[in-house]
Amino acid sequence: MRSTLVRLSALTTLPLISSCHAIALGALHAAGPVAEAQRHLYFMLAIVLVFVAGPVLLLTPLIAWHYRLSNKDNAFQTKWHFSWWLEGLIWVPPTGIVIGLSVLLWDYTHRLDPYRPIAGAQPPLEIQAIALDWKWLFIYPDQHIASVNQLAIPVGRPVRISLTSGTVMQAMLIPRLAGQIYAMAGMRTQLNLAASAPGIYRGANVQYNGTGFARQKFAVIALPPAGYRRWLDRVHAADHPLDQAAFARLFARSTPPQPIFYSTVPAGLFDTILSRDASSMEMKR
Repeated sequence: MRSTLVRLSALTTLPLISSCHAIALGALHAAGPVAEAQRHLYFMLAIVLVFVAGPVLLLTPLIAWHYRLSNKDNAFQTKWHFSWWLEGLIWVPPTGIVIGLSVLLWDYTHRLDPYRPIAGAQPPLEIQAIALDWKWLFIYPDQHIASVNQLAIPVGRPVRISLTSGTVMQAMLIPRLAGQIYAMAGMRTQLNLAASAPGIYRGANVQYNGTGFARQKFAVIALPPAGYRRWLDRVHAADHPLDQAAFARLFARSTPPQPIFYSTVPAGLFDTILSRDASSMEMKR
C-alpha cells in the first residue's frame, strides 16, 4: 500500500516539478534585455486575456447553475428585442481590445526585431553560427577561433550573431536571452542579444531536422570580461585547428558528446559556406 502511494505521489508531483523546470529555462526567467522585453509583453497579453476570458469562465458555470433543470422558478424565457446596451457591450470592448493590441504589437514587433542592434557602451561582438546535423558551429571571426555546441559571450556586451545552415533549414532559440531565428542554406539571418548576468543558458534547434534533432542543444556561457578573456585564451591554447579533415568530420551527421574547440579557423569560412549553398540553390533552379 505504501509503495502504491509513493508511486501515485510521484506521478502527481512530477508534472509540477517539470513545469517549474521549464519555466526556469524560459523567457519568464529572463537574463537579457531582449528576453525581458518579451516577458513584459507576455504579462501584458496575459492581463488582456484575463479581461477577455475571465468573464466567460466565471459567467458560464454561473448561468448554467442558475438555469439548471431543477430550478423551476427561473426558467429561461426568450424575449427578442433590440438593445443598445447589449450591442455596445458586444462590440465596444472587443473593438477596443483589438485596437489596443494592434498598437502594442506594432511597437513590440519593431522593438523585438532580431535584426535590430542592441545599444551598448561597446561595439557588438560578432559571432557566426552555422547549423549542421546535429550540432552548431560558432565562429569568432575577429578572434579566429571556433567552438561546437558552446557559445561564450561577455556579460553586458551586445552580441550580433549571423546565421546560416550547412544542411537543411534549422532554427535557433535561446529562451532566456532572445527569441527564435531561422538558419537557412544560402541565406544569412541575424540575431542580436545580450546577457545581463553571468550564467549558463540553454540554446537549441527547434526546427525538426532528423533523428538527432532532440539532442541538438548547446550551452550559452555568459562570463564577466575577465572570465571571457580566459575562455578565449583556453580555446587559443587548444592547438586544434579547423582544417580540412576536421571540417569534413563536422559535416558528417553526428551529435558530439561534449563541446569541441578550434584554435584556428580559415578566414572567410562562413562566407564560403554561404556562397557555396547559394550557388547550389541557383543550380537547382
